[in-house]
Amino acid sequence: MTTRPFRILGLQQVAIGGPDKAPLRKLWVDVLGLEPHGTYRSERENVDEDIIVAGVGPFRVEVDLMQPVDPNGKPRVHDPALNHLGLWVDDLRAAVGWLEGQGVRFAPGGIRKGAAGFDVTFIHPKGNDQFPIGGEGVLIELVQAPPEVISAFDTLAKASAAHKP
Repeated sequence: MTTRPFRILGLQQVAIGGPDKAPLRKLWVDVLGLEPHGTYRSERENVDEDIIVAGVGPFRVEVDLMQPVDPNGKPRVHDPALNHLGLWVDDLRAAVGWLEGQGVRFAPGGIRKGAAGFDVTFIHPKGNDQFPIGGEGVLIELVQAPPEVISAFDTLAKASAAHKP
């Protein structure tokens, strides 16, 4: 295996789906106290979502509360309920090229703008004959980290390394 030309910097989001996002919002916003941040709707992606956040600054994590625009349409954003995980990546294009070379299968659509405005792509939940490595049942979103996230990660990594015995 060759040297990885990218780093995974941390968790960017968790996407949770249900047939109706109102009960999800009651739990995550009203009861747990996460802050509403925005909304996103896409007929093509069959999703109507509320974007809420935990934490602050470059280390905040989105929790996307999703319901389908068409309950009978695809993709089925509410099944399974834990729809996908998003990971910050410091160099998305390098990551995709390298991962494909390792046999990782990506979902159709390529690199594109995601709901939060960052470039994203998805590792398919299942491998196939051509690309045998998938998410082992989990859809994984790779998200291009903005400069402030990369800088914060580098600062903390440097400080952590300085304190190791």
